[in-house]
Amino acid sequence: MVWKGLGVGLLALVGSACVSLTPHQQVRQEVPPERFVRVGGRWVHLEQWGSGEPIVLLHGFGGSTYSWRLAGPELGRRYRAIAIDLNGFGWTERPREPEAYTLQGQARLVLGVMDALGIERAHLAGHSYGGGLALWLASAHPERVASLILVDSTLPTYSTQRRRVWAGLRPVVALGLRTVLLREAFIRRGLKRSVYDGSLITDEVVREYLRRLKVEGATDAYRGLTARIKTPPPVVDLTAVGQPTLIIWGLQDALLASAYGSRAAEKIPGATFVGIDRCGHLPMEERPEEFLAAVRDFLARHPLAAGEP
Repeated sequence: MVWKGLGVGLLALVGSACVSLTPHQQVRQEVPPERFVRVGGRWVHLEQWGSGEPIVLLHGFGGSTYSWRLAGPELGRRYRAIAIDLNGFGWTERPREPEAYTLQGQARLVLGVMDALGIERAHLAGHSYGGGLALWLASAHPERVASLILVDSTLPTYSTQRRRVWAGLRPVVALGLRTVLLREAFIRRGLKRSVYDGSLITDEVVREYLRRLKVEGATDAYRGLTARIKTPPPVVDLTAVGQPTLIIWGLQDALLASAYGSRAAEKIPGATFVGIDRCGHLPMEERPEEFLAAVRDFLARHPLAAGEP
């Protein structure tokens, strides 16, 4: 009875909160239709630039294709760059099923997008949470991943370690999203912690990050991404990674110390580590020139055809 009363009270508070969520039907009306593909019966948002060898770009937790707005078009000068909004983020339709937000569920989304675009094999770049996903994809589906670029990356276990019991309570999650987590002040603080130069976090950047999170289904997404699950944590043996690997890290990353990246580079056979000075957790946004120089050099040395079976 106590929990029932608490739930009713929380729902009343949620109803009085002023944060509103954008219906996905409205998103579909406002975003160009060519930026969506159907995967598993749902609309997945992506952005593409250029032509040539495909490189798939996976954003971090709380990010979206917007995170690649500087690097994507530049990579498109020489490659076919494809940035994908993962389940729970950006303009992709939010599933209700918690399984869609597991590592395996996100991997199915990425492979489904590749299939929809007719891409059998691609270079794969992942930032932070997206890096853990990219690493797991390279291990579980090596035939689909030609080379691997990890940017201030987590390990695959990260998405399981951050899950909490309270996140399974829908009223609590809904209240937290509408009163704290989906507020400009919260997003601004998180972004400023993610960069070395805080002046880069303008009102426009905060607004664009936030509006891609304030989408219908946000409660289902947050629960799916953070609630406890019984699935054992995914593990990747770094010493068994077979793809050419580039690891890029902001040397002043306050969220994930660059030592994590250099240690991973020591374990992954033949991996290259590039540290970017005066840079935090978002190298592709904070230091795009240095980021792109490292990526272009790496891709030039590891063309797609060179790794064909």
